[in-house]
Amino acid sequence: MHVAILGATGYSGNVLFNLLAQHPNVDAIKLYGHEGGKASRFLDDEVPAFFSAHLPILPFNPEEIMANNDLLFCATPAGVTKDLMEPFILADFPVIDLSGDFRLTDPAVYEKWYHKKAAPAGLLEKATYGLAEFPEENPGKYIANPGCYATATLLGLAPLVIEHMIQTNAIIVDAKSGVSGSGRKLSPSSQYNFINENVWLYKMNKHQHIPEIMQKLNEWDSHIPAIQFSTTLIPVTRGIMATIYLKPLKEYTNEQLLECFHQFYDDAPFVRFRDNDLPTIKEVAGSNFCDIGINYNPVTNTITVVSVIDNLMKGAAGQAIQNFNLIWNLEPTSGLPTLPIFP
Repeated sequence: MHVAILGATGYSGNVLFNLLAQHPNVDAIKLYGHEGGKASRFLDDEVPAFFSAHLPILPFNPEEIMANNDLLFCATPAGVTKDLMEPFILADFPVIDLSGDFRLTDPAVYEKWYHKKAAPAGLLEKATYGLAEFPEENPGKYIANPGCYATATLLGLAPLVIEHMIQTNAIIVDAKSGVSGSGRKLSPSSQYNFINENVWLYKMNKHQHIPEIMQKLNEWDSHIPAIQFSTTLIPVTRGIMATIYLKPLKEYTNEQLLECFHQFYDDAPFVRFRDNDLPTIKEVAGSNFCDIGINYNPVTNTITVVSVIDNLMKGAAGQAIQNFNLIWNLEPTSGLPTLPIFP
């Protein structure tokens, strides 16, 4: 199988290229840039770690991409693919888009949260939101890969929301992420002297992943009006921990809560539910796992769900490979590491 990557030089694109290069069903990879012009640079010019591959970054050409590849991955920043994907969507060509440009069905919502002009509504309607553990019954050819915060949060919430076991107006999410989530481009918050020995609460209730979380939650339960959502940058390279506080709809035993999660995730190869302890970021680093644990406090009548992922794997490139495997009916674990990097 021949695949193409648009935007392989960013962190998510790096990890995606690494996974595809080792995927047993991928025979060839072509790389493309979105700036246009002639092929004048190679991947290892941008990422020296890949010097042994020495692949050219070709100019973006939709006709050439579709003629010579079976699928296109987009690992570009938000605001890029919305202007480039119309030929692929009209041709019904398979695309897995890691950006946020096609996750939201309402153009006005995208423009409110991303502060950019949205893709036309007719194109947005062709996209399928690709939360891999909850695939759509009739997915289209254009898969919008979920955001990293959204993945950790939705997987932590899904069992209790779908089973209508929590109060819908009392969902609080305290999510923390490593600095690789902001990409390779240097910013003041990603500099060592800022984030080292520091914790920074940013985009309080304004993070662009909030509307996609709400969009999916409302598919599961239309009575959820909103969520309280905070995002915090912590001094680690990669990883997300979403700590979620919930109020049960009625009195449950701890065993009932555990059984709910087991029912949903015991057969999910990349969700590991923890009965007796709470997970840490280190235990999923470098893997495609989402580890989940829960704690119920009967004194305060509060359920705490802790969901951890590697933001570059399960939160981006790893889930994109899961969606790739789903599209082509491959083994769910193909091309994905089955153990984290530890310690």
